[in-house]
Amino acid sequence: MKPGFEKYIPFQQIKLENREWPNNVITKAPIWCSVDLRDGNQALVDPMNMEEKIEFFHTLVDMGFKEIEIGFPSASETEYEICRELIEGNHIPDDVTIQVLVQAREHLIRKTFEAVKGAKNVIIHFYNSTSTLQRKVVFKTDMEGVTKIAIEGAKLIKQLTDEYTGDTNFRFEYSPESFSGTEVENAVYICDKVMEALGSTKENPVILNLPNTVEMCTPNTYADQVEYFIKHIKNREACIISLHPHNDRGTGVASGELALLAGAERVEGTLFGNGERTGNLDIVTMGLNMFTQGVDPKLDFSNLPKLREIYERCTDMKINPRQPYIGELVFTAFSGSHQDAINKGMQYMKDSGTEYWEIPYLPIDPADVGREYEPIIRINSQSGKGGAAFVMSHNFGYDLPKKMHPEFSKLVQKKCEELGRELIPKELFEVFSENYLEVHQKYALTKRKIYEESENGKDYVHFKGKMTINGADEVTLSGVGNGPIDAFFNAIKKFGLDKYEFISYSQHAISQGSDSKAVSYIELKKPDGKNIFGIGIDSNVNVASVLGVLNAINRAEM
Repeated sequence: MKPGFEKYIPFQQIKLENREWPNNVITKAPIWCSVDLRDGNQALVDPMNMEEKIEFFHTLVDMGFKEIEIGFPSASETEYEICRELIEGNHIPDDVTIQVLVQAREHLIRKTFEAVKGAKNVIIHFYNSTSTLQRKVVFKTDMEGVTKIAIEGAKLIKQLTDEYTGDTNFRFEYSPESFSGTEVENAVYICDKVMEALGSTKENPVILNLPNTVEMCTPNTYADQVEYFIKHIKNREACIISLHPHNDRGTGVASGELALLAGAERVEGTLFGNGERTGNLDIVTMGLNMFTQGVDPKLDFSNLPKLREIYERCTDMKINPRQPYIGELVFTAFSGSHQDAINKGMQYMKDSGTEYWEIPYLPIDPADVGREYEPIIRINSQSGKGGAAFVMSHNFGYDLPKKMHPEFSKLVQKKCEELGRELIPKELFEVFSENYLEVHQKYALTKRKIYEESENGKDYVHFKGKMTINGADEVTLSGVGNGPIDAFFNAIKKFGLDKYEFISYSQHAISQGSDSKAVSYIELKKPDGKNIFGIGIDSNVNVASVLGVLNAINRAEM
């Protein structure tokens, strides 16, 4: 055997002239078929029991699936019993079609017809493997040999359908298993023969399912194979082209999307991509990819957290934190530049009143899938100044002025580095409180009075009060100015505080109703030329501003 990468045989591309799929656009949802209860279930360490399968089935129905592959009833007594319970227990709505899988083998096909007796709508999904490698290694036969198996299976299925005495509406599906590993002209050949044996028509089309059973090539090559197949199948109007991509190369969703561009009409997959090896196509991801492009996926993804809970409980599988749309961290930004852009995007949405979702780094509104805004921005030592401000605003109602962001961000980063981890919102607020709201008061107001006065057509503001210094000496304050901040500055100058210079302030309410309070953000220039912020909170906006000035001075002299 050759060493390393040299022992692998490159996938052979097909010659497809004038390919059309690269110029196409997905404009509508495909027919969806969930295979969670069969393909997904067979890949579990501990397959779902009866109760779990029934719950999962109803979850799929509630989401809007109209075609659901419920199992392989000829494979085991358990699978058979679950099929019968779904039918006899009246779990299947009249507008939902159950699909059952069966190998193209006589005794299994007959057992399958027994299993679905009494159901209103059924798809008999039969298959046999056609790939070059399986013909060579497993079956040791040629293409005619595997074609004969498929034809005989199709004839028996048609015969049993014609002999059936109930009122079940039967439809048929055929999969040349490992389609992507089959010479594409041979895949067309065997499907033509199956269609002939079934007597497929425009009025009663067969589903031709083209599985990427093992993902062996890039998604564009799979799309080429699907387009070639569609262009060369003899009776195109008598078949529905279906996809069944797996994810061995990590591009199952991409393969499905490009194959839709190539003309496929139907997609089989599982919620969150569960399945053999690396899994099946992830219907949640593919559907929400459409959703973000303005295409209705025709499935209800509005409560992904609930879907996740049911999925993890019934399958005993865990969702990766980076799983698209549902993972714990997919709507979370740690990067400072990302946080800043998201923060500005949120503000733009609020200010502009736009009808569209226009927030950088968030391709979908978390609320559309039942997620919350709170965890979008999480704070660690890599976070930027906008991230901490975002959390303070959205979690606690403090809209820190932009000029204050760098100062507060440094305090937050320092705390993250001390702890060696991220801060949860509660801890972020503790940093804010410790550094701004619980500051040691070298200078503390004990009495205050602010009032306006007019004289000779001019308005003046008076500040009068008392202040303690270092908790001992109490001094009397008195000052006049053109506003409360100016009057307060004039009142404290005589106590050695004349070297502080007022720079800016902003304020807003932090609660609603008659008992609301105002918060003032005051920026001062210290004697050393550096700027510092202070915060004041009071039900009176003027008092809040004065307290903010004193807070900044106290912080500067700590």
